[in-house]
Amino acid sequence: MGLSLALNSARSALLATSSQIAASTRNIAGANDPNYSRKVVSLVSGAGGTTVVVTRASDAALFTRKLSASASAAEGQALLDGLTTLSKTVGDTSDAGSPAARLGALNAALQAAANRPDDAGLARTAIESARDLAASLNSAATAVQDVRARADQGMADSVARINDLLGQFEQANRAVMRGTASGQDISDSLDSRDHILSQLSEEIGISVSDRPGGDMAITTDSGVPLFDRGARTVSFTPTLAYSAGTVGAAVIVDGVPVTGATSPMRLASGRLAGLASLRDESAVTYENQLDAIAGALIDTFQEADTRSTTDPAYAGPKAGLFTAGGGNAMPASVTGLASRIALNAVVDPQAGGIVTTLRDGGMNGSAYRANPGSDAAYAGRLRGLISGLARARSFTPGPPLNETATLAGFAADSAGWLEATRKTASGDADYQKTLLSRATEALSNVAGVNGDDETALMLQLERSYTASAKILTMVDDLLQNLLTAIR
Repeated sequence: MGLSLALNSARSALLATSSQIAASTRNIAGANDPNYSRKVVSLVSGAGGTTVVVTRASDAALFTRKLSASASAAEGQALLDGLTTLSKTVGDTSDAGSPAARLGALNAALQAAANRPDDAGLARTAIESARDLAASLNSAATAVQDVRARADQGMADSVARINDLLGQFEQANRAVMRGTASGQDISDSLDSRDHILSQLSEEIGISVSDRPGGDMAITTDSGVPLFDRGARTVSFTPTLAYSAGTVGAAVIVDGVPVTGATSPMRLASGRLAGLASLRDESAVTYENQLDAIAGALIDTFQEADTRSTTDPAYAGPKAGLFTAGGGNAMPASVTGLASRIALNAVVDPQAGGIVTTLRDGGMNGSAYRANPGSDAAYAGRLRGLISGLARARSFTPGPPLNETATLAGFAADSAGWLEATRKTASGDADYQKTLLSRATEALSNVAGVNGDDETALMLQLERSYTASAKILTMVDDLLQNLLTAIR
């Protein structure tokens, strides 16, 4: 081997080893960063000489799987959090604060009052049970609206974060494109871009596609463009207040609604999708069930007009023990009844009402009195109310509880539906978290840094560097001896 060839070989070895040492140092520094990918150095020989090329370890399929799992996990957690809040606030059938439990207490109190109709204390107990039942429905309805309002605000926060991340992505994407065009090391820029994508996938389900020149396009998991040569606008108008029947605004991406029942390209995953599902579906379904219970109560405890239907004064049935909160007229619709149902002031002792009207009727005047005389032992109306509670009726709050059941049975089924839905959401959330953990671990095994392995590699590279340096020193000594001999 000639001295010049040996010199060039030693110099190339030093260049390669020093570059590898620099990359290994970067790897060790980023070993604890979950968003860092291992850097790999290679030498490319060409007509212009040897070029050092830095690439990064990656797996496009695993990264795509991680993005999908991240979006699904965020969606499941958002839905679970809202359902858990409803479940804790309303309780189940064994919870004293649940409508189902309060309904059972009212039925028991009416039974006791019917057995002793002359006992005003028992009538008062029944009335207080009715007050508690109305309050539990009011509280449950308020909880539903609070959950919907928080979900709506969460959607607004998510949209703001999506727009911010899209702006960051645009800058990172430009850095990758510039580096690709100039042949610079873009590995850190690629890491930054992937980190932004990981954050974005938590908020909204996305699909990505690579383009020539290092460019990348992003669409929602339903196919609406989020980034294509530039960030697209994601907009949302928060709803200031929620009440029964309120329909929340849709999230608009590039002019296309991506949430709501009328969306032509609805999101399938991401925190945004979970919040929209909670606000527009799960919470509304439970609210409709509560309204159906309230409507059945008002109907069961209504008072009948004893006048002939041909009598010009005949006014038809009116609300009895329970009212819709705005007078004794029978409500035309059940929408919002759970938030408005209240104890009739005529029978409420706290409002100056007379407790015996529960036994005798007449909360809407003498024409609605059921007791034909002043018999304190009259129990006909009380027993009629008990029978009304036990009577099966048709409930149509919407799927999945369109059924024929007793009021107590429907209330129990409603509470059971809520718990079953929460349990299903919990199982789905745990499953998606497991998938995310596995995908993240698999990607880390391929693209991540093992600190121990990298340290061992560093020691090996240092020995190689030392050997190359010794060769260079030896060649230098030989050249010195040669020059001395020539002189």
